[in-house]
Amino acid sequence: MAYQYILVEHMDQTCVITINRPEQLNALNKQTIQELHDAFEEAGKNEHVRVIVLTGSGDKAFVAGADIKEFANFTVEEGKELSRAGHDMLFNFIEKMEKPVIAAVNGYAFGGGLELAMSCHIRLVSENAVVGLPEVSLGVIPGYGGTQRLARLIGRGKATELVVSAGRLAANEAVQWGLMNHMYSLENLKSEAINLAGKISKQSPAAIASALRAIHAGFVHEQTGLETEIEEFGICFGTEDFKEGTTAFIEKRKPVFIGK
Repeated sequence: MAYQYILVEHMDQTCVITINRPEQLNALNKQTIQELHDAFEEAGKNEHVRVIVLTGSGDKAFVAGADIKEFANFTVEEGKELSRAGHDMLFNFIEKMEKPVIAAVNGYAFGGGLELAMSCHIRLVSENAVVGLPEVSLGVIPGYGGTQRLARLIGRGKATELVVSAGRLAANEAVQWGLMNHMYSLENLKSEAINLAGKISKQSPAAIASALRAIHAGFVHEQTGLETEIEEFGICFGTEDFKEGTTAFIEKRKPVFIGK
């Protein structure tokens, strides 16, 4: 299958999917999300593929976030649909896959980029990476599972701090907080991810699928939280703060929020 914004390569039993929008720091737009879904679906059906590695092109960013210009003028209902479609098409889809997905986070991972990494089963990070969920600085909240998966990974208190402060973590901090599994040099990140994939590939695919289903089953209650996230994400699109936050971002100035 031909793609515009992603690259797919096969190395033995590992499928490497690379988001390829380096000029936009690999930001997620609708087409990229659709292409990622298609590539993951195809890899999931490929009997030769046992592990999937997801990374970004270039040396600056895994995914710098969502493409804000695409949704800056959305209504409340359009905001809800944006979130729900993203959940269904990509983020929940990856998390529920029965083949391990390794995120090789090669640089900035903000907003939807960090949410994408968190939907993967294992996360490796490069030394130059910086991660965070800056959505509240735009007058909105994480809408692709960030409010739920971050708390699961690092605990409620730390997750709340990071979300409401629009905070950022350096790579070593992300490992210390339990958000990332391991840190490597940028030069070695992809090869380390492929090496790990190779080790996993030697194990029983049937047992691994069972293990992934069992692990995911422990978080089924999270669906209520994800539904609330979708609703609250959409509500933000009807606020003056959202209009100010996105306008300020596009105009490259600091926002002035009024709480309405």
